[in-house]
Amino acid sequence: MKQQRLKLIEYQTRAFTMGTVEYINDQWIFFDDETEEASLLEEYIHQEIEVLSLNNWRKGILLDDGMVNVSGSILALKNQDTIRIRKHLVFALERLLEEISDDSFYQFVTTLNTMKFSIYDCIYCYNQLTFLKDVKRKSGVNMMIFDNQEGLCSVNHHFYYNEKVTDRFEFTLNTGKRMIIEKLSS
Repeated sequence: MKQQRLKLIEYQTRAFTMGTVEYINDQWIFFDDETEEASLLEEYIHQEIEVLSLNNWRKGILLDDGMVNVSGSILALKNQDTIRIRKHLVFALERLLEEISDDSFYQFVTTLNTMKFSIYDCIYCYNQLTFLKDVKRKSGVNMMIFDNQEGLCSVNHHFYYNEKVTDRFEFTLNTGKRMIIEKLSS
């Protein structure tokens, strides 16, 4: 099931920041396509990036001086190369996704996706479960807000972990549309 979780995360929309690179004044600069902001590429050293080469994305780890380790071979970046850098999830959301059951994880993420949101659209997450690590009977609410540039989605995750396990997700869009999913198990 861990493999299915990773696959679902891997194929989320808006999981990458895409842009081009240029070598200016002895430094590699990354130009974000969406925001048109420039940043030093060295900020992403040792992170996973993908380089567009002959219409295929080649996955690798960014090294110093515009070099990328792609499956053990070293690829040198060139001016105007298109690259994408995997975004990081909001920390509290990442922890929450690890703490919920596989079924709840799958239902939550796929429902979010059907509403045209990605887990990478999360702009705020409050994870009450983090504060209940050593508590046997756990109950409370986690709160998340997602922004996909076209709308907002607020998610309240009501959880009750005791003899019975209940995960209830209440999705509310800024349009007023609501959806509730509930996962019960014993």
